[in-house]
Amino acid sequence: LQAYCRQITGCIKHGACTRERKSLKMCGIVGYIGTRQAPAICLAGLRRLEYRGYDSAGIAVVTDDGRLDLRKVVGKLDVMAETLESQPLIGSLGIGHTRWATHGKPSVENSHPHLSCDGKVAVVHNGIIENYQELRAQLESEGHEFRSQTDTEVMAHLVEKYYDGDLREAARKAVLDLHGAFAFGIICADSPGELIAVRRFSPLVVGIGEGENYIASDMGAIRAETDKVYVIGDDELCKITAAGVEITDLQLAPIEREVYELSLIHIS
Repeated sequence: LQAYCRQITGCIKHGACTRERKSLKMCGIVGYIGTRQAPAICLAGLRRLEYRGYDSAGIAVVTDDGRLDLRKVVGKLDVMAETLESQPLIGSLGIGHTRWATHGKPSVENSHPHLSCDGKVAVVHNGIIENYQELRAQLESEGHEFRSQTDTEVMAHLVEKYYDGDLREAARKAVLDLHGAFAFGIICADSPGELIAVRRFSPLVVGIGEGENYIASDMGAIRAETDKVYVIGDDELCKITAAGVEITDLQLAPIEREVYELSLIHIS
């Protein structure tokens, strides 16, 4: 349980989870794929991550007609809720994020999700990409245009660069270029039936539903939706559809993973 607690919440000492979680300054990630509307689920999950602290928020979806659409705001999730009320997002595949600024000031441009040049790939991220400046310079030399000051945006452009009809493979190749710590959620307008997640040194879980599945940076974010999760390990890649979850290493070797029952674990 101690190792489990540490991996999911970032706690250092077993028995101090609630106190230490409230002091964390980390980005929050929630994602959904299924038949219900993703924006409402992402927003509700992000509200459960507000203890992490944040300065901006965003949600992206793949629409039913195959477009990628998003809303981003500076400020609290109440601002996002108001934005979604006046400018609804419609889609059953989506990712949401609350950002704590590390690279670049709090702004709409720097908030997540970040998009590829063609606007078809959206990425949310918790962590720090240590070699992002080198990657950005290389991508810009190849013609990619950046809109933000963040390290995260390089991942959206790398996935775009490597995408050839297989989103998991594009994400896999992109991760091999990265140094640092990360948990990513990735969606693509041209791959509307899948959500990709991958992590290294930043917590990530995959929630298991019936005909729907979730990702989150903290199990508490999706506790109201499911009591079953996979705890994702370092350098593990997840291809998530409404029907199921495939977990592999970065060489695409399958990984069998125990299902954790959250009802057996107290979450404050």
